[in-house]
Amino acid sequence: MEQPIYLSEQPSRVSRFLWWCAGADAYFLSKAPMQDRVKYAGIGGIVLCTGLLAAFSGGFAFYTIFGPKNNAIHDTTSWGSILGSIVFGIVWGLIILNLDRFIVSSTGKGDGTDKVTLKEFGQAIPRIIIALILGFAISAPLEIKILESEIDSELSAYQKEYAEKLNGQTDILFKQNVAKLEKDKAEYEKKLKGYEAELKTYDDEIDGLVARQQTEMQDKRAYGFGPVAKKMQMDIDTKRAEKDKFIKLKAAEVGSWRKQLDFADEKINQLTDDLRQAYKDNETRSHGYDGLLKRIQISHEIGGIIPWIILGVFLCIEMGPIFFKMMLNKGPYDYMVENYNKMRQVEAGVISESLLYESVNGIMHMDKYTYLDYETAKAEREEKMHKQKELNKQIIEEWNQATSKEIKENPSKFFNNDQA
Repeated sequence: MEQPIYLSEQPSRVSRFLWWCAGADAYFLSKAPMQDRVKYAGIGGIVLCTGLLAAFSGGFAFYTIFGPKNNAIHDTTSWGSILGSIVFGIVWGLIILNLDRFIVSSTGKGDGTDKVTLKEFGQAIPRIIIALILGFAISAPLEIKILESEIDSELSAYQKEYAEKLNGQTDILFKQNVAKLEKDKAEYEKKLKGYEAELKTYDDEIDGLVARQQTEMQDKRAYGFGPVAKKMQMDIDTKRAEKDKFIKLKAAEVGSWRKQLDFADEKINQLTDDLRQAYKDNETRSHGYDGLLKRIQISHEIGGIIPWIILGVFLCIEMGPIFFKMMLNKGPYDYMVENYNKMRQVEAGVISESLLYESVNGIMHMDKYTYLDYETAKAEREEKMHKQKELNKQIIEEWNQATSKEIKENPSKFFNNDQA
């Protein structure tokens, strides 16, 4: 018994999965030579790696956007955000994997040669545009992850600078408010000092009268409490009465001044507490500059050409399978798939023919499709209409002959007596 020239090994599950990622048919690839197997396994590997990179990229982007905002260097871990990032990363990776699989599987081989013609490139432009957009979306989060340490250092300095800027604005507002309160406080203190000065004037006058009285009584102790001493005592009592009257007269006003001073002191203390709280709020606000957009901006500011190299690498990974498909030569796998598809077309009653037409622009290639069920139904309908037309013609001819014969035999039957 003659042995087959080439025995293909049974493909592994990994190979079948990579073929699935490339959108290829595992049944025909299992019958194809190793060259075709390797081609599509390589394309599937690129698609799979793109999906995995997209999963990591999406997870990191999700955590950067929705994770806790702290100092860039002293970050805190949020397990809730980590779990959400893992779920989102998996979903995002599956979406990109499915999109890339569709893009690659829907990209034909053009003319079947390893040359990428202008016509092939023009037909692939929509897929290339989609791949470009996906490449940008995947590369940006991974780019800032690769440059994370440098970005964190720069971001921490920016957060500190921004917090100082906010603190400066807070200090200006604090000083304005405190200055107004200090002005009011100084006005009330001035009024209280005036009031106390007047009280001191009364006290000085009373003390002077008391001193004079004591001196007078000391010089004339032998005469007792005489008229002069009594007169002095009356003056002292009068002055004390005037002081008491002045105190009663100013009591409400002085009380109001003291309340205003207490209120000003309380407001100043409150503003001081608010200032300390504002510093904390400013620090929290400065930590808000820890988002995806700011990190991408910093990466391009400090990375130089590195971010563009990373972007170029991911664009090559994303668009590579499209160009590889256009550069592939047709192999046994492609002819087996093409043959199978034509067999299915014939079984479905569809026949395709490749025709060449000469036009003013040169030789044109066109595919002509013949739909057998349609052509058969059309022919049957046309034949039925043709036979019906012949039958109608024969019926009319027979009717005409019978009517002519009857007219010859009995012409009076066809006359109208009323008209006669």
